[in-house]
Amino acid sequence: MNFHTENIQKFAADVDAATSGKLKITVHANGSLYKANEIKRAVQGGQAQVGEIIISGAANEDPLFALDTIPFLASSYPEARALWQASRARIEEKFARQGLKILFSVPWPPQGIYSKVALNSSADLKGVKIRSYSPTVARMIELMGAQPVTVQAAELTQALTTGVVSANITSASTGYDSKSWEQLSYYFDVQAWLPKNVVIVNQKQFDSLDQPTRDALLKAAAAAELRGWKISEEKTLWYVEQLKKNGMKVLPASADLKKDLVRIGDKMTKDWLEQAGPDGQQVYDAYRKAVRK
Repeated sequence: MNFHTENIQKFAADVDAATSGKLKITVHANGSLYKANEIKRAVQGGQAQVGEIIISGAANEDPLFALDTIPFLASSYPEARALWQASRARIEEKFARQGLKILFSVPWPPQGIYSKVALNSSADLKGVKIRSYSPTVARMIELMGAQPVTVQAAELTQALTTGVVSANITSASTGYDSKSWEQLSYYFDVQAWLPKNVVIVNQKQFDSLDQPTRDALLKAAAAAELRGWKISEEKTLWYVEQLKKNGMKVLPASADLKKDLVRIGDKMTKDWLEQAGPDGQQVYDAYRKAVRK
């Protein structure tokens, strides 16, 4: 069970306690109720009242949802926090138009590259099938000369075992959960970005609750966001240590690989600003101003 699920279970328990059992949230982990790419639609349609999704998974709907997976735009926890603060109101507006309300967000640890072979530059990944989990990640993989294959986290171990993918861009957390050392040898800790999950609720379902129950839900959500960010940051080093303990070679990016990735990141930032228009520019400028302080 990953830390996101543990945090959501604590959130559900807090809601249960705060409402004296009036509002109960049942957690279905690992895509057991709906697959990751079906959850947003299920909550929109009211088949599920609440769900957890990765924001960038909806990047095809709106460029703003891709923002936290632009390589090297925000690659540390303070930067990721500043990016969320700069973009949250706009992202909430986009979700609200779809009948959804964001309860809280929690980031994954910084993303690195898992590989069977040592990587000196992006040329070493030419033609390699790499697991992707969002349109932005797929675009980065293409710009590296590799082949993106969409695989959800719950299906990653099987995809690696069967050769559907032979490399992976994800966090040390997902690498640990999927026991990546059983199929892959290297983890390059490039810290490319910190993608965020959000817990969303169907707005009509939320509005149907009485005021004390809504207040209790929002209070538990605020606590879950604070706790989730803290746990994510605290556990990052632990996850990396576990990869090492299980025999993975954990290395920083070589100078050439870093240069290639930063070049790709610069191109993707430029492309994103063109796609996102004035709204995107405003969010980007607010973020750059915040991190310059």
